[in-house]
Amino acid sequence: MNAIKQILGVLWVILAVAAAYFCVFEFGLPKLLSDKQDDLVFGIIILFILTPLIVLGLGTFGYFAVIGEYNEKK
Repeated sequence: MNAIKQILGVLWVILAVAAAYFCVFEFGLPKLLSDKQDDLVFGIIILFILTPLIVLGLGTFGYFAVIGEYNEKK
């Protein structure tokens, strides 16, 4: 069971990197560089509020799973 937790921890870290890429380059920057006011506000929210929350949450959870913090016996 502990090996599965560590493998899933690696998956969470990979998901954090993928989320960072998509939030910045696919969702945030195109909206931020758009000419519309609504897109500008949405781009700022994506880049400066949602991206750090998503990436830090996934990355921290994955990191602790990889180092064995959630193992049953320490």
